[in-house]
Amino acid sequence: MKQKIRAGIIGITGYTGEELLKILVRHPHASVTALQGRSAAEVRSLKDIYAHFADLKLSCEGLDIARLVSSCDVVFLALPHTVSFEIAPALVSAGVKVIDLSADFRISDKKTYEQWYAKFHTAHDLLSLAVYGLPELYRKKLVAATLVANPGCYPTSVILGCLPVLSAGGIVDAASIIVDAKSGISGAGRKTAAAYFETEHPNFRPYNIAGGHRHLPEIEQELTALAGSSVPLKITFTPHIMPIERGMISTIYMNLKGAHSTADILALYKKKYAAEPFVRVLDEGQLPAVKNVANTNYCEIGLKVDERAGRLVVISAIDNLLKGASGQAVQNMNIMFGFDEKEGLD
Repeated sequence: MKQKIRAGIIGITGYTGEELLKILVRHPHASVTALQGRSAAEVRSLKDIYAHFADLKLSCEGLDIARLVSSCDVVFLALPHTVSFEIAPALVSAGVKVIDLSADFRISDKKTYEQWYAKFHTAHDLLSLAVYGLPELYRKKLVAATLVANPGCYPTSVILGCLPVLSAGGIVDAASIIVDAKSGISGAGRKTAAAYFETEHPNFRPYNIAGGHRHLPEIEQELTALAGSSVPLKITFTPHIMPIERGMISTIYMNLKGAHSTADILALYKKKYAAEPFVRVLDEGQLPAVKNVANTNYCEIGLKVDERAGRLVVISAIDNLLKGASGQAVQNMNIMFGFDEKEGLD
């Protein structure tokens, strides 16, 4: 049996930090050796943060890079955007593997990142080192990765929904992509979720429409690469908040090039994902549902050709906190350390 790896988490008080801890404490090959926060308000016993973790006898400490370096083989950064790039360099230079759940290393172009996140990227020299943490696309690179940029939840659902047909080429017009996506309120973070449930619930509404969502450049970056396009793709992406805590579903519309049947394209998807442990392609006539993927690391995909309109409609469902965040982060950890990808996630 392989020796347990030592894992640390910075940012335990958010949804993703909590989910990471849930997974890692049951992981057969990992041991949680450090929990840290960025502010004095976070420094307290774990049981005072989450009563359901009272038996763990752990505490959240203040940020201490030296302690992380001495006690961890891998550190998960469950931090807000524009914070991780201040912390990651010291860990990477000390030889600690880093899995960042923010957007700080997802966008390969420094100027694009700064445009969308309105902050100078002080660790832009690490952008070329970071591996985009979508195993279905970059598994081989993840094996040797030191710094992993864990994908966003919307990008995960959209990229997996488009991957087979875009990478095949010649089937759809990549410039025609329209995405109608819905997320549980946890995708906005714990503070926003609390305000929603206090004042709005059970409201259902769009937000950040017409190119206003920060996940858009990440989605377009990866779809452009998949399509092999020399011109950056510009997609229409409309996110919505659903009156549930967790879960995400994206409906993706793509104009077809020529005549294609549902059966033929479904066969392409099934072949592409046949060996993927966390992607389920449904049979013809079946459609994804949030309840089927909630509290799992699975992505469920269904599709149908709209022959009347000449479009392909793909539906992709994930749990935004797991395959869209913490579950995928642990899947990446498993790949980096040579474990079965499903360890701790089944």
